[in-house]
Amino acid sequence: MARQTGAVTPRTARYRNARRDPSLAVLEGFHALKHALRFGAEIAEAVTPDPPAILALAASLAPDLASRLPPLLRLVTPAEFATLVPAPPPTPIVALAHRPVVDAAALLADPGPGPVVLLDRPHHLGNVGAVVRAAAAAGAAGVLATGDQDPWNPAALRGSAGLHFALPVARVGPLPATDRPLVAVDPDGDPLWETAIPPRPLLAFGSERHGLDRSRLAAAALRVAVPMQPGVSSLNLATTAAVLLFEIRRRYG
Repeated sequence: MARQTGAVTPRTARYRNARRDPSLAVLEGFHALKHALRFGAEIAEAVTPDPPAILALAASLAPDLASRLPPLLRLVTPAEFATLVPAPPPTPIVALAHRPVVDAAALLADPGPGPVVLLDRPHHLGNVGAVVRAAAAAGAAGVLATGDQDPWNPAALRGSAGLHFALPVARVGPLPATDRPLVAVDPDGDPLWETAIPPRPLLAFGSERHGLDRSRLAAAALRVAVPMQPGVSSLNLATTAAVLLFEIRRRYG
């Protein structure tokens, strides 16, 4: 990660502090801001050293947002922009948005057919973001994460391209009680293609290194695995989640 350099202005301090503020989300780059706006994010501010370039990009890639962007944009110098985030994005815009409040118990109680993804102690924030992106695309009900990593970390938001705003995403401590069947994704589980997955599952994925906690495995209604070619020992967490989510969508619509 690149180090931030240059003078610390009040705006620089605000953006740096926002990375640790549980009420704010830092959106780096046009695509993150685009998706946040499309899914109703409350944008506090969007800054850029090149408003014409951003507006031209919006006209080309997101004409539905072209009229909404101008009132949000604030002009900053290239030097100040370079101090706002550790590595300025290729599309020169960074924004602050208010994080939505997520009620994990209400999410789990949602009677809709979409699965809820449970990431058990994930380590790689880019993976977390990619899971959120796949979950949004597949119509999942939401994504919950346990452990120390904040699923709204800017690195995760980069991985999701701002699609955290498309569905509920939250970190939880003890998991609220739920009637959703717990489906553990485990290399020693039954082959996905041969296994009946119940509706409204809580899909539990373990950490990239250690897998699911034993207590989580013991509590599972069933365990499933993605069949792979001989000699291939594992899939990336986000890839595995995408396979499960889209297979469930194929089965249940």
